[in-house]
Amino acid sequence: MISTHNVGLQYGGRTLFQNADTIFTKGNCYGLIGANGAGKSTFLKILSGEIEPNKGEVVITPGERMSVLKQDHFAYDEYDVIRTVLMGNEKLCEIIDAKEALYSKENFTEEDGIRVSELEEEFAEMDGWSAESNAEILLNGLGVTNEYHYMQMKDLPNDLKVKVLLAQALFDNPDILLMDEPTNHLNIEAIRWLEEFLIDLDSTVIVVSHDRHFLNKVCTHIVDIDFGKISTFVGNYDFWYEYTQMAQRQLREQNKKAEQKIKELQEFIARFSANASKSKQATSRKRMLDNINIEEMPVSSRRFPFVSFKPDREIGNEVLEVKNLSKTVGDRKVLDNISFTIRPGDKVAFVGTDAVAKTTLFKILMGEEEADEGTFKWGVTTSQSYFPSDNSEFFDGVEDNLMDWIRRYSDLVFESDVRGWLGRMMFSGEEATKKAKVLSGGERVRCMLCKMMLSGANVLILDEPTNHLDLESITSLNNGLIDFKETILFTSHDHQFVGTIANRIIDITTGSFYDKEITYDEYLDSF
Repeated sequence: MISTHNVGLQYGGRTLFQNADTIFTKGNCYGLIGANGAGKSTFLKILSGEIEPNKGEVVITPGERMSVLKQDHFAYDEYDVIRTVLMGNEKLCEIIDAKEALYSKENFTEEDGIRVSELEEEFAEMDGWSAESNAEILLNGLGVTNEYHYMQMKDLPNDLKVKVLLAQALFDNPDILLMDEPTNHLNIEAIRWLEEFLIDLDSTVIVVSHDRHFLNKVCTHIVDIDFGKISTFVGNYDFWYEYTQMAQRQLREQNKKAEQKIKELQEFIARFSANASKSKQATSRKRMLDNINIEEMPVSSRRFPFVSFKPDREIGNEVLEVKNLSKTVGDRKVLDNISFTIRPGDKVAFVGTDAVAKTTLFKILMGEEEADEGTFKWGVTTSQSYFPSDNSEFFDGVEDNLMDWIRRYSDLVFESDVRGWLGRMMFSGEEATKKAKVLSGGERVRCMLCKMMLSGANVLILDEPTNHLDLESITSLNNGLIDFKETILFTSHDHQFVGTIANRIIDITTGSFYDKEITYDEYLDSF
């Protein structure tokens, strides 16, 4: 068990949370949620001991082992993959190193023999003989196959490094597991494996994630950082959302009834207070009026951008025809004789394990790259707007402020119109004059979405648009795309995002092309 008592933290003059009393118990998974900047990652760091709170304390049951998902992808570059995973249990690694040091001594003494015997006993008690095979099982489950297991971490691509660090955090079933965005950069197979692993894990798990389906699948509790405090709710993310929405509706309805009652009482008092025969009734109503309270609606730190795509014209009968498209990237063929036809109203999720293939296809369709073989043709009534997975070219080194940046990609002229659009995407006041080059990842995504909305396109192409967004922005984008009546081609690792938008699934994985009008869950269940 891990708990906090009266924990508070301030940065500058801003209070992230105060008087936080929480208890996290074994066998439960807690989803830590809150708006960007609310302090989710900071609270995890307080729990792990990386940050000291301004007041209060964190208490951990003696003898329990804590594991934290590491964020530094370069910290283990000098180790091989298996060793990196084993380092998830520091005590076990210390025993392994101590054994090896003693066995390698030239002059092995009797004292060394006694010490080795003690170490071997500890090693066996910790199931050390199975450690490497257990590490391999974790790695394979996450999609890091055998050929990588004894490579140096520095030689691994970044997406595999992420999975190795996740395997490290999961290794040897820690008593307390802290994870910040564990599904980032994972494909759907790895996410599904992780979900099942956590469901079966009899530990205390505390996780920050923007993946709503993941939170719904694994969480037994939701811990919400909002209104300057930390509150715990039993249930998954959907339960928390419905409960809080209902509570707000009830409070608004309660206040509405109270306001109506106040109005009625005030009218009676004003009408009859001077009437001798009604004075007692007027006095009674004054006492009733004094006892009616209007509950103050707390101000949430959550902010939802406005996302709505309005095409300038309806799409015609012909949208897109792709014939025998092939493309090699480096020494690997990522697209192999791909053919499909997109129809009006199709909302197509491109899935599969090869992110390069999906991104390459979108770049070809947008004219940014040329295919090695094959052709494609857009319908004459179509207009396309593209959200790339890498948007750095739109921001890196760009000196424009946001107002000028928006003008560059739109016909907007008047400052009030520009500020209006930026306000929809949560850039108000002085934020509208920020330099484009200094924006965070989430802010860049919101700008790109604003650019798409202003384009008036009737075909939207989006490559991993939910990356870097908070739950509120993902929800707004999700709803905006559901409401869009024309054609969407997109990729995403967000299960709920894909499941609620797509009416057709295309898997362009080389050697296993798949194209069906089917829901995402039906597609996943078919394997």
